[in-house]
Amino acid sequence: MLAKVTLCDHLLHRSDYVRVGHSLTPKAGYAATITDFNYKCGVTSYECGVTSYELRITSYATALPLRFVEVTALPLRSSKNYELRSEDRHLHPYCIVDSIDEFCEGDVVLVNPDGSIVFLYEINVRSNVIMTTERCNHRCIMCAQPPVNTEEDKTPFNLRLISLMDKHTKEIGLSGGEPTLIGDNLFLLIKQIQRQMPSAAISILSNGVRFADIDYAAKLARLHHRDLQIDIPLFSDVAEIHNKIVGAPTFYKTVQGLYNLAQLRQQIGIRVVVQRLNYKRLPQLADFIYHNFPFVAQVAFMQMEMVGMALSNKDEVWIDPFDYNRELAEAVLLLNERGIDAYVYNSQMCILPEEVRQYAVQSISDWKDIYIDECDGCQCRGKCAGLFASNKTYHSSHIRPIVEMHEDARVN
Repeated sequence: MLAKVTLCDHLLHRSDYVRVGHSLTPKAGYAATITDFNYKCGVTSYECGVTSYELRITSYATALPLRFVEVTALPLRSSKNYELRSEDRHLHPYCIVDSIDEFCEGDVVLVNPDGSIVFLYEINVRSNVIMTTERCNHRCIMCAQPPVNTEEDKTPFNLRLISLMDKHTKEIGLSGGEPTLIGDNLFLLIKQIQRQMPSAAISILSNGVRFADIDYAAKLARLHHRDLQIDIPLFSDVAEIHNKIVGAPTFYKTVQGLYNLAQLRQQIGIRVVVQRLNYKRLPQLADFIYHNFPFVAQVAFMQMEMVGMALSNKDEVWIDPFDYNRELAEAVLLLNERGIDAYVYNSQMCILPEEVRQYAVQSISDWKDIYIDECDGCQCRGKCAGLFASNKTYHSSHIRPIVEMHEDARVN
């Protein structure tokens, strides 16, 4: 069940909403009710307008918190001879949670039959991401979310999800898997975003292979979106290294995809996940990008998230981020000095050379962003990206608080 969170009552379009609050009595029409009040199983009743409701609360599954409330509508003047009609009875999803503090007006949640509640859109998060598909035509050696081979088409679900998002949304991401594997449905999603959130910037994370087909790239260009960027990973200037990392011989198709998108005047970003297999050639990669792709809007050098395939292949890909500082700094400064915006994503400011810290971006999603004990007392906390929660074990051994000394406390 997919619905928008509301903390107040609505007269219209109740089926689009899940009602959230303390000690709530289920009301007809809402998709579900979420409360932190622990009603007991049994039978109770309440009145709404001229109608009396009988609630039969029974556990739907052994895995709480999800319970179903059976709502039976009876006239206020109930009669023993009243014949119950089928339309007077329905099952109302009733979710009991420990706390409702995380729910905000306008969030969109998915309520699963096992009682789990997933936030798919958070109104107070600057950039939300839509999972277009879990399929992928690459098998990246450090992929944080290993792909699946088959799945049901997510497009109808995602079109519904977009329709529930706030119309003032500023940014939205389309990710996967590989978004282009849904074919022309990708353009349906973009059109739906244009209609629902006309001022939203769109970022598509794609490996770029499908855009080697100029006709497919042209379909994207014909949408004429005012603020859309395609972010494409390029892991090395050497085809063999790139192909080994992505698990497919697609280096030159990715390059062709970059050129096709540039020819069609699309905004492009390049992403580089730094790891043991490619860190030594970061300066050469930066030079390769400058000479071959001067049209890109930005380049992001990204610290690796140690989860999924990265964890399975840790001996092959893991390196302390502090140990590639020289190569990273040379690459970032080379591009910025030549007029191409280059940034560092997911990195802790304390381990970066001082001349590179200005290019560090707080890029980790709120729900998986943490700080560790070594960060206590750091003056950059809040500005720093922090760490992926999954990197609590695998992180640099050089993390330390940044504390600026007063002039009179310095030792000459």
